[in-house]
Amino acid sequence: MAYTAELVTDPAVFAALAPAWARLHRRCSAATPFQNHAWLHSWWLSYGRPGRLRLFLVRDADGELAAAAALTAVRRPLPALVPLGGSVSDYGDVLLADEHADGAAAALTGSLAEAARTALIDLREVRPGAAAERIYDRWSGPRHRLSDSVCLELPALPMDELVARLPSAKAQQRARAKLRKLRTLGVRREIVRPDEVDGALQRLLALHRLQWQGRRVTGEHLRPRFAEHLVRAAGPMVRSGDAVVTRFHLDDDVVAVDLTLTSPRLAGGYLYGAHPLLRERKADVAVMLLDACAAHLPTSGPGTLSMLRGSEPYKLHWRPDPVVNQRLLLARGSTAPLLGAALAQAGARRRAGQLLTRWRERDGGGRS
Repeated sequence: MAYTAELVTDPAVFAALAPAWARLHRRCSAATPFQNHAWLHSWWLSYGRPGRLRLFLVRDADGELAAAAALTAVRRPLPALVPLGGSVSDYGDVLLADEHADGAAAALTGSLAEAARTALIDLREVRPGAAAERIYDRWSGPRHRLSDSVCLELPALPMDELVARLPSAKAQQRARAKLRKLRTLGVRREIVRPDEVDGALQRLLALHRLQWQGRRVTGEHLRPRFAEHLVRAAGPMVRSGDAVVTRFHLDDDVVAVDLTLTSPRLAGGYLYGAHPLLRERKADVAVMLLDACAAHLPTSGPGTLSMLRGSEPYKLHWRPDPVVNQRLLLARGSTAPLLGAALAQAGARRRAGQLLTRWRERDGGGRS
Protein backbone atom coordinates (compact mmCIF):
# COMPACT_ATOMS: atom_id res chain seq x y z
CA MET A 1 0.00 0.00 0.00
CA ALA A 2 1.20 3.51 -0.79
CA TYR A 3 1.60 5.95 2.08
CA THR A 4 2.07 9.69 2.04
CA ALA A 5 3.82 11.65 4.77
CA GLU A 6 3.37 15.29 5.67
CA LEU A 7 4.63 17.72 8.27
CA VAL A 8 2.05 20.00 9.89
CA THR A 9 3.09 23.12 11.79
CA ASP A 10 -0.24 24.98 11.80
CA PRO A 11 -2.09 24.77 15.15
CA ALA A 12 -5.41 25.31 13.38
CA VAL A 13 -4.84 22.16 11.31
CA PHE A 14 -3.97 20.31 14.52
CA ALA A 15 -7.30 21.35 16.06
CA ALA A 16 -9.21 20.17 12.98
CA LEU A 17 -7.56 16.73 13.10
CA ALA A 18 -9.56 15.67 16.20
CA PRO A 19 -11.97 13.19 14.48
CA ALA A 20 -9.27 11.53 12.34
CA TRP A 21 -6.86 11.45 15.29
CA ALA A 22 -9.50 9.77 17.47
CA ARG A 23 -10.00 7.04 14.85
CA LEU A 24 -6.26 6.44 14.67
CA HIS A 25 -5.94 6.38 18.47
CA ARG A 26 -8.53 3.60 18.69
CA ARG A 27 -6.77 1.58 15.97
CA CYS A 28 -3.45 1.67 17.85
CA SER A 29 -3.64 -0.99 20.57
CA ALA A 30 -0.46 0.29 22.24
CA ALA A 31 -1.87 3.80 22.66
CA THR A 32 -2.19 5.28 26.14
CA PRO A 33 -4.57 8.09 27.17
CA PHE A 34 -1.71 10.56 26.79
CA GLN A 35 -1.80 10.21 23.00
CA ASN A 36 -5.46 11.25 22.91
CA HIS A 37 -6.03 14.29 20.69
CA ALA A 38 -7.92 16.21 23.38
CA TRP A 39 -5.02 15.74 25.81
CA LEU A 40 -2.30 16.68 23.33
CA HIS A 41 -4.11 19.64 21.79
CA SER A 42 -5.05 21.03 25.19
CA TRP A 43 -1.42 20.68 26.30
CA TRP A 44 -0.34 22.60 23.22
CA LEU A 45 -2.74 25.44 24.00
CA SER A 46 -1.40 25.71 27.56
CA TYR A 47 2.29 24.94 27.07
CA GLY A 48 3.12 25.18 23.37
CA ARG A 49 5.46 27.83 21.98
CA PRO A 50 4.46 29.64 18.76
CA GLY A 51 6.20 28.29 15.69
CA ARG A 52 7.40 25.08 17.33
CA LEU A 53 4.61 22.61 16.55
CA ARG A 54 5.77 19.59 14.56
CA LEU A 55 3.12 17.02 13.62
CA PHE A 56 4.38 14.15 11.49
CA LEU A 57 1.42 12.50 9.75
CA VAL A 58 1.21 9.42 7.54
CA ARG A 59 -1.91 8.71 5.46
CA ASP A 60 -2.92 5.57 3.63
CA ALA A 61 -4.13 5.41 0.03
CA ASP A 62 -7.63 6.45 1.13
CA GLY A 63 -6.34 9.53 2.93
CA GLU A 64 -6.98 8.09 6.40
CA LEU A 65 -4.41 8.65 9.13
CA ALA A 66 -2.24 5.55 9.52
CA ALA A 67 0.46 7.04 11.78
CA ALA A 68 1.20 10.23 13.67
CA ALA A 69 3.87 11.72 15.91
CA ALA A 70 2.99 14.88 17.83
CA LEU A 71 6.22 16.69 18.65
CA THR A 72 7.45 20.16 19.48
CA ALA A 73 10.81 21.79 18.85
CA VAL A 74 12.92 22.78 21.86
CA ARG A 75 16.23 24.61 21.90
CA ARG A 76 17.43 23.89 25.42
CA PRO A 77 19.35 22.12 26.72
CA LEU A 78 19.86 20.84 23.14
CA PRO A 79 18.08 21.37 19.80
CA ALA A 80 15.57 18.51 19.82
CA LEU A 81 12.09 17.37 18.89
CA VAL A 82 10.22 16.06 21.94
CA PRO A 83 6.67 14.72 22.38
CA LEU A 84 3.80 17.01 23.21
CA GLY A 85 2.57 16.39 26.72
CA GLY A 86 5.79 17.18 28.54
CA SER A 87 6.21 16.47 32.21
CA VAL A 88 2.47 16.33 32.93
CA SER A 89 2.13 13.17 30.80
CA ASP A 90 3.14 9.80 32.22
CA TYR A 91 3.64 8.11 28.85
CA GLY A 92 4.96 9.42 25.52
CA ASP A 93 4.53 7.63 22.20
CA VAL A 94 3.67 7.84 18.53
CA LEU A 95 0.54 6.33 16.99
CA LEU A 96 0.56 3.49 14.45
CA ALA A 97 -2.64 1.86 13.23
CA ASP A 98 -2.36 -1.85 13.96
CA GLU A 99 -3.40 -2.91 10.46
CA HIS A 100 -0.77 -0.62 8.88
CA ALA A 101 1.96 -1.05 11.49
CA ASP A 102 4.84 -2.06 9.20
CA GLY A 103 4.18 0.21 6.24
CA ALA A 104 3.13 3.18 8.31
CA ALA A 105 6.11 2.71 10.64
CA ALA A 106 8.46 2.80 7.67
CA ALA A 107 6.88 5.99 6.32
CA LEU A 108 6.89 7.69 9.74
CA THR A 109 10.50 6.65 10.35
CA GLY A 110 11.52 8.20 7.05
CA SER A 111 9.73 11.44 7.87
CA LEU A 112 11.36 11.65 11.30
CA ALA A 113 14.75 10.85 9.79
CA GLU A 114 14.47 13.93 7.58
CA ALA A 115 13.75 16.06 10.64
CA ALA A 116 16.68 14.50 12.50
CA ARG A 117 19.12 16.18 10.14
CA THR A 118 18.86 19.34 12.25
CA ALA A 119 17.59 18.21 15.65
CA LEU A 120 17.78 15.24 17.97
CA ILE A 121 14.62 13.13 18.22
CA ASP A 122 14.16 12.65 21.97
CA LEU A 123 11.19 10.43 22.86
CA ARG A 124 10.66 10.40 26.64
CA GLU A 125 8.58 8.11 28.89
CA VAL A 126 8.05 5.43 26.23
CA ARG A 127 6.26 2.45 27.76
CA PRO A 128 7.64 -1.01 26.88
CA GLY A 129 5.67 -2.35 23.94
CA ALA A 130 4.88 1.15 22.69
CA ALA A 131 4.49 1.96 19.01
CA ALA A 132 7.65 4.12 19.16
CA GLU A 133 9.71 0.95 19.56
CA ARG A 134 8.92 0.14 15.93
CA ILE A 135 10.49 3.45 14.92
CA TYR A 136 13.54 2.76 17.07
CA ASP A 137 13.98 -0.73 15.59
CA ARG A 138 13.86 0.67 12.04
CA TRP A 139 16.22 3.58 12.70
CA SER A 140 19.39 3.32 10.60
CA GLY A 141 21.28 6.25 12.14
CA PRO A 142 22.86 6.74 15.56
CA ARG A 143 20.47 5.80 18.34
CA HIS A 144 20.47 5.01 22.03
CA ARG A 145 18.01 3.70 24.61
CA LEU A 146 18.02 4.91 28.23
CA SER A 147 15.87 4.10 31.23
CA ASP A 148 13.32 6.74 32.17
CA SER A 149 10.70 6.85 34.95
CA VAL A 150 9.31 3.81 36.74
CA CYS A 151 5.57 3.18 36.52
CA LEU A 152 3.77 0.69 38.74
CA GLU A 153 1.22 -1.55 37.04
CA LEU A 154 -1.43 -4.02 38.13
CA PRO A 155 -3.36 -6.47 35.97
CA ALA A 156 -6.81 -5.23 34.98
CA LEU A 157 -8.76 -7.14 37.61
CA PRO A 158 -11.86 -6.37 39.67
CA MET A 159 -11.21 -5.08 43.18
CA ASP A 160 -11.94 -8.39 44.91
CA GLU A 161 -9.32 -10.11 42.74
CA LEU A 162 -6.79 -7.34 43.43
CA VAL A 163 -7.34 -7.93 47.13
CA ALA A 164 -6.84 -11.68 46.60
CA ARG A 165 -3.39 -10.93 45.08
CA LEU A 166 -2.11 -9.49 48.36
CA PRO A 167 0.69 -11.61 49.83
CA SER A 168 -0.97 -12.84 53.02
CA ALA A 169 -4.37 -13.59 54.47
CA LYS A 170 -3.78 -10.83 57.03
CA ALA A 171 -3.13 -8.25 54.32
CA GLN A 172 -6.27 -9.34 52.48
CA GLN A 173 -8.30 -9.05 55.68
CA ARG A 174 -7.02 -5.50 56.27
CA ALA A 175 -7.93 -4.47 52.72
CA ARG A 176 -11.44 -5.88 53.05
CA ALA A 177 -11.83 -4.15 56.42
CA LYS A 178 -10.89 -0.83 54.79
CA LEU A 179 -13.51 -1.36 52.09
CA ARG A 180 -16.11 -2.13 54.76
CA LYS A 181 -15.07 1.00 56.66
CA LEU A 182 -15.85 3.13 53.60
CA ARG A 183 -19.31 1.58 53.40
CA THR A 184 -19.88 2.01 57.13
CA LEU A 185 -18.96 5.70 56.92
CA GLY A 186 -21.45 6.09 54.08
CA VAL A 187 -18.93 7.18 51.46
CA ARG A 188 -20.69 6.95 48.13
CA ARG A 189 -19.44 7.68 44.66
CA GLU A 190 -21.05 8.95 41.48
CA ILE A 191 -19.84 9.23 37.91
CA VAL A 192 -19.84 12.86 36.81
CA ARG A 193 -21.92 13.66 33.73
CA PRO A 194 -20.13 15.35 30.80
CA ASP A 195 -21.92 18.64 31.42
CA GLU A 196 -20.65 18.66 35.04
CA VAL A 197 -17.00 17.88 34.32
CA ASP A 198 -15.68 21.45 34.43
CA GLY A 199 -17.11 22.15 37.86
CA ALA A 200 -16.06 18.76 39.22
CA LEU A 201 -12.47 19.29 38.12
CA GLN A 202 -12.38 22.73 39.70
CA ARG A 203 -13.44 21.01 42.92
CA LEU A 204 -10.75 18.34 42.38
CA LEU A 205 -8.04 20.99 42.06
CA ALA A 206 -9.28 22.86 45.12
CA LEU A 207 -9.26 19.66 47.19
CA HIS A 208 -5.84 18.76 45.80
CA ARG A 209 -4.42 22.08 47.02
CA LEU A 210 -6.06 21.56 50.41
CA GLN A 211 -4.79 18.02 50.93
CA TRP A 212 -1.20 19.03 50.12
CA GLN A 213 -1.22 22.29 52.08
CA GLY A 214 2.02 22.62 54.00
CA ARG A 215 3.61 19.58 52.34
CA ARG A 216 5.79 19.02 49.29
CA VAL A 217 3.71 18.76 46.15
CA THR A 218 4.26 18.80 42.39
CA GLY A 219 4.37 22.54 41.82
CA GLU A 220 3.01 22.39 38.29
CA HIS A 221 -0.29 20.98 39.57
CA LEU A 222 -0.90 24.27 41.36
CA ARG A 223 -0.36 26.51 38.33
CA PRO A 224 -3.24 28.11 36.41
CA ARG A 225 -1.95 26.78 33.07
CA PHE A 226 -2.17 23.20 34.35
CA ALA A 227 -5.71 23.77 35.62
CA GLU A 228 -6.72 25.19 32.23
CA HIS A 229 -5.16 22.23 30.44
CA LEU A 230 -6.77 19.63 32.68
CA VAL A 231 -10.28 21.09 32.54
CA ARG A 232 -10.10 21.69 28.78
CA ALA A 233 -8.82 18.17 28.01
CA ALA A 234 -11.11 16.24 30.35
CA GLY A 235 -14.44 17.35 28.89
CA PRO A 236 -13.90 15.89 25.40
CA MET A 237 -12.22 12.81 26.86
CA VAL A 238 -15.19 12.10 29.13
CA ARG A 239 -17.60 12.56 26.21
CA SER A 240 -15.62 10.11 24.07
CA GLY A 241 -15.29 7.55 26.88
CA ASP A 242 -11.55 8.12 27.33
CA ALA A 243 -11.79 9.55 30.85
CA VAL A 244 -14.00 9.18 33.90
CA VAL A 245 -14.50 11.76 36.63
CA THR A 246 -15.80 10.38 39.93
CA ARG A 247 -17.16 12.36 42.88
CA PHE A 248 -17.14 10.93 46.40
CA HIS A 249 -19.76 12.11 48.88
CA LEU A 250 -19.78 11.94 52.67
CA ASP A 251 -23.05 13.08 54.15
CA ASP A 252 -23.98 16.09 51.98
CA ASP A 253 -20.43 17.12 51.05
CA VAL A 254 -18.20 16.30 48.08
CA VAL A 255 -15.08 15.13 49.90
CA ALA A 256 -13.05 13.79 46.98
CA VAL A 257 -12.89 13.90 43.19
CA ASP A 258 -10.85 11.56 40.99
CA LEU A 259 -9.85 11.73 37.31
CA THR A 260 -9.15 8.35 35.69
CA LEU A 261 -7.83 8.25 32.12
CA THR A 262 -8.51 5.26 29.89
CA SER A 263 -7.48 3.78 26.55
CA PRO A 264 -8.32 0.45 24.90
CA ARG A 265 -5.87 -1.53 27.05
CA LEU A 266 -4.91 0.76 29.94
CA ALA A 267 -6.62 2.69 32.70
CA GLY A 268 -4.92 4.85 35.29
CA GLY A 269 -5.90 7.21 38.07
CA TYR A 270 -4.26 10.46 36.98
CA LEU A 271 -5.07 13.01 39.70
CA TYR A 272 -7.36 13.31 42.69
CA GLY A 273 -8.25 15.69 45.44
CA ALA A 274 -9.40 14.51 48.87
CA HIS A 275 -10.54 16.48 51.90
CA PRO A 276 -8.48 15.86 55.09
CA LEU A 277 -11.79 14.97 56.76
CA LEU A 278 -11.59 11.54 55.12
CA ARG A 279 -8.38 10.69 56.91
CA GLU A 280 -9.72 12.14 60.15
CA ARG A 281 -12.65 9.71 59.81
CA LYS A 282 -10.17 6.84 59.25
CA ALA A 283 -11.13 6.35 55.61
CA ASP A 284 -8.33 4.87 53.49
CA VAL A 285 -8.25 7.18 50.48
CA ALA A 286 -5.88 4.97 48.47
CA VAL A 287 -8.22 1.98 48.77
CA MET A 288 -11.20 4.16 47.90
CA LEU A 289 -9.52 5.44 44.73
CA LEU A 290 -8.22 2.05 43.59
CA ASP A 291 -11.70 0.59 44.06
CA ALA A 292 -13.12 3.33 41.85
CA CYS A 293 -10.39 3.01 39.21
CA ALA A 294 -10.86 -0.77 39.02
CA ALA A 295 -14.44 -0.13 37.97
CA HIS A 296 -13.20 1.29 34.65
CA LEU A 297 -11.06 -1.54 33.35
CA PRO A 298 -10.03 -1.89 29.71
CA THR A 299 -12.41 -4.11 27.77
CA SER A 300 -10.26 -5.23 24.80
CA GLY A 301 -7.38 -7.65 25.14
CA PRO A 302 -5.12 -8.06 28.15
CA GLY A 303 -5.44 -4.84 30.12
CA THR A 304 -3.40 -2.87 32.60
CA LEU A 305 -4.45 -0.93 35.67
CA SER A 306 -1.63 1.60 35.86
CA MET A 307 -0.62 3.46 38.99
CA LEU A 308 1.43 5.66 36.68
CA ARG A 309 4.75 7.20 37.73
CA GLY A 310 6.09 7.12 41.25
CA SER A 311 6.82 4.40 43.81
CA GLU A 312 4.92 5.70 46.81
CA PRO A 313 4.56 3.18 49.68
CA TYR A 314 0.76 3.02 49.40
CA LYS A 315 1.16 1.79 45.82
CA LEU A 316 3.73 -0.87 46.73
CA HIS A 317 1.27 -2.36 49.20
CA TRP A 318 -0.69 -3.78 46.24
CA ARG A 319 2.28 -5.72 44.82
CA PRO A 320 2.36 -3.91 41.47
CA ASP A 321 4.89 -4.74 38.78
CA PRO A 322 7.53 -2.01 38.32
CA VAL A 323 7.72 -1.16 34.62
CA VAL A 324 10.55 1.10 33.49
CA ASN A 325 9.72 3.61 30.78
CA GLN A 326 12.31 4.23 28.09
CA ARG A 327 13.96 7.27 26.59
CA LEU A 328 14.60 6.72 22.88
CA LEU A 329 17.24 9.00 21.34
CA LEU A 330 17.44 9.10 17.53
CA ALA A 331 19.91 11.04 15.40
CA ARG A 332 21.49 11.28 11.96
CA GLY A 333 25.17 11.63 11.17
CA SER A 334 24.92 15.41 11.29
CA THR A 335 23.24 15.37 14.69
CA ALA A 336 25.28 12.55 16.26
CA PRO A 337 27.13 15.14 18.42
CA LEU A 338 23.75 16.12 19.94
CA LEU A 339 23.16 12.48 20.82
CA GLY A 340 26.55 12.31 22.51
CA ALA A 341 25.82 15.48 24.46
CA ALA A 342 22.43 14.14 25.59
CA LEU A 343 24.05 10.92 26.82
CA ALA A 344 26.70 12.91 28.70
CA GLN A 345 24.03 15.05 30.37
CA ALA A 346 21.98 12.00 31.32
CA GLY A 347 25.06 10.34 32.81
CA ALA A 348 25.92 13.43 34.82
CA ARG A 349 22.36 13.65 36.21
CA ARG A 350 22.43 9.96 37.12
CA ARG A 351 25.74 10.30 38.97
CA ALA A 352 24.51 13.43 40.77
CA GLY A 353 21.37 11.57 41.84
CA GLN A 354 23.42 8.65 43.16
CA LEU A 355 25.65 11.01 45.15
CA LEU A 356 22.63 12.79 46.60
CA THR A 357 21.04 9.49 47.61
CA ARG A 358 24.22 8.33 49.35
CA TRP A 359 24.55 11.68 51.13
CA ARG A 360 20.97 11.50 52.39
CA GLU A 361 21.47 7.93 53.59
CA ARG A 362 24.63 8.90 55.51
CA ASP A 363 23.06 12.06 56.86
CA GLY A 364 19.93 10.20 58.02
CA GLY A 365 22.06 7.53 59.64
CA GLY A 366 24.04 10.14 61.54
CA ARG A 367 20.93 11.74 63.01
CA SER A 368 19.49 8.44 64.17
